[in-house]
Parts: sequence; C-alpha cells; structure tokens
Amino acid sequence: MVTTQAVPARHPLDPEPAPSTKARAVFALGLVALLTGPLIGGVIPATVALLLARQTTREAFAAGGYLTGGRWIRRGRKLAWAGLVLALATLVVAGIAGLLHLAAVPGPDFAPGTD
Repeated sequence: MVTTQAVPARHPLDPEPAPSTKARAVFALGLVALLTGPLIGGVIPATVALLLARQTTREAFAAGGYLTGGRWIRRGRKLAWAGLVLALATLVVAGIAGLLHLAAVPGPDFAPGTD
C-alpha cells in the first residue's frame, strides 16, 4: 500500500518567496573583507557585512519564510569573520616584526672606560 501525504495548499493571498538582495550584499562584503583582510583594509567591509547580516537575518525572520537567502548570509558572515581574523593576524605579525626591528638596533657606542 502506497501512502501519499497531502501537500498543504498555500493561501492565494500569500506572497511568493523572494530572494533577499541584502543577503547577496552580505556575501559580497564578506568576500571583499576576506580578500583585503591581510592588508588591514578588510576591517571596514567585514564590520559592515556583520551589521548588515544581523539586519538581514531579522528581516528574514520577520518575513515568516517568504524572504530567502539565509545561506548567503551565513557564508558572508563566515567570510567577514575570516577577514577580521586575517586583519588581526596581520597586526600581530607587524607588531612582532616592529619589536624585533627595534631590538636589533644597536645602542650608542661609548668609548672604553666610560661609565
């Protein structure tokens, strides 16, 4: 015996699911943040992407399933965090390199017998 489940019919006044344009913007900003993260310039697009992701997630939740793009938001958020991590790693490496450079500079050379 084959059983089939009835698919609930949508109400005729329900809107069609629409893709969120902000979700693609979050992904694009996250990608820019990842690519420019090692140059420290990725901090700004990453911050904008994370703020826009929060706003877009709230809008998608309020739309009750009729606004799609959750996968783009998750990917963009991950890329933005990766860009921030790369920028932070670049700052740490530059700081260590600067300290090593300062440590290698010799001090003043005094004559023998000088106190």
